[in-house]
Amino acid sequence: MVNRELLAAIRAALEEQADAERGAGAQAYMKSAIPSLGVRVPEVRRLTMAAAAAHPFESPEQLRATVLELWRDATVREERYAAIDLTGLKMAAKDLAMLPVYEEIIRTGAWWDFVDGVAHRICGLLQAHRPAMTEVLGRWSTDPDFWIRRASITAQLKAKAHTDRRLLREVIEANLADPEFFIRKAIGWALREFGKTDPEWVRTFAAEYGERLSPLSRREAVRNLPPEDGTGLPSDDGA
Repeated sequence: MVNRELLAAIRAALEEQADAERGAGAQAYMKSAIPSLGVRVPEVRRLTMAAAAAHPFESPEQLRATVLELWRDATVREERYAAIDLTGLKMAAKDLAMLPVYEEIIRTGAWWDFVDGVAHRICGLLQAHRPAMTEVLGRWSTDPDFWIRRASITAQLKAKAHTDRRLLREVIEANLADPEFFIRKAIGWALREFGKTDPEWVRTFAAEYGERLSPLSRREAVRNLPPEDGTGLPSDDGA
C-alpha cells in the first residue's frame, strides 16, 4: 500500500541537500528533540512535490498510508515537513478521510510548525464538509490538548469571506481564559487575519470582549485594523 519509491526518493533528495551547520541551528531554534538536516522549508516542499510527480500515488488510501509512514518513521524534522507537504496534493484536498491524519500530526507533532502546517488543510475540509467539520472544530475547541484547541482557532485563517463567524466566535470564546501563549497568540492571529476581510466585525468583537481578551490577543487582533474616527476601539498603538 505504501508508496515506497516515493519515500526513498524524498529521503535521498533531502539527504543530498543537507547542511549540517544550518541543521544544528534549526534544531536549536525549534527546540527539537528530532535532528534537522538544515534543508529550508521551501526547498523541502519543492523536492517533495518533484518526487511526488515522479512517483504518483495510485489512490487516496495509498497517499494516507504513505504520509503516516513518513511521519511516524521520520528521523529528521524535514521528513515530517515532507509528510505535511504531501497532504497538499489535489488527491487529498477535500478528502474527509484525511482528518485522522491531520489530528495525528497535531497531537504527536505538538509544536507550532507542525500544527500550523496543517491548518490550511483543515480549512479546506471545513469548506468542503461544513456541517461535519463545524462539529469537529467545536469539539476540538475544548479538547484537553491545547495544540488541538489551537488548530480549532487557526483553521479559518485563509477562509476570508468564507469564514464562519459563529464558529470563529465559538472556538475563541472557549479559550479566552487559557493562559497558554500559543493559544493567546492563535486568538490574536485568527482575529487579525479575519480583520483583513471584515475589520468592523473584529473591532466589534474586541470591544465586546474587552479585558476577557488577553493583552497579547487584543494587540494582535487590532494591529492592522484601519483607524477609527470617533469613539470606539482605537487602532493599535503598540502598547
